Amino acid sequence: MSPIFDFFLEPYYNRPIYLIVLEAIAFVFGIASVVYAQKTNILVYPTGLVATVITVYIFLKDELIGDMMMNFYYSVMSIYGWWNWSRKKENKYVVPISITNTKEKIIGFGMFLLTMVVTYVVYKAYGTEITTSNYIDIFTSGIFFTAMWFMANKKLENWTLWIFADIITVPLYAYRGWGMLSLQYLIFTILAIQGYFAWKKSLNNNEQIA
Repeated sequence: MSPIFDFFLEPYYNRPIYLIVLEAIAFVFGIASVVYAQKTNILVYPTGLVATVITVYIFLKDELIGDMMMNFYYSVMSIYGWWNWSRKKENKYVVPISITNTKEKIIGFGMFLLTMVVTYVVYKAYGTEITTSNYIDIFTSGIFFTAMWFMANKKLENWTLWIFADIITVPLYAYRGWGMLSLQYLIFTILAIQGYFAWKKSLNNNEQIA
């Protein structure tokens, strides 16, 4: 078997079948969620919720507390985003695509810092030895946390944060031996770049109409 196939399949040789199946389901729904996000389709949230709930369970089984916390947060934010995106007033959606203002940037940066601190404290509380990959995980957790909040409020910058954190996560998950998840985040990166340009185009069109 080729080294590429070995890379993707070797970590699963001794893994319980049900966890492999769950990871595959999360993979499919995760990709679907980002595709719907590109299109500003509210189905981004129910599909994303399926993926994140399953991933929370998988990371809990693997004792990856930082990753588990982030996916639990994604689940909560999916419920909030689902509600926020669906709000209407006079048959018009209340939350349009927009760019973050100074106040929102400050709040986002505060979320980034707070998330890193909380994730670090949780790692310590669980007695986890914090290695270089864990520090990277702590850093990306802060970015993902902020990106999800921006996305729930339809801020264009959510895509910039997703792209940056996804690029970091691809080799991180590959290093940990998670071939399927590494591939998923590579696809996420491509979709996030497309999503940025799609939302940017929509924002420009709305500004011209206004």
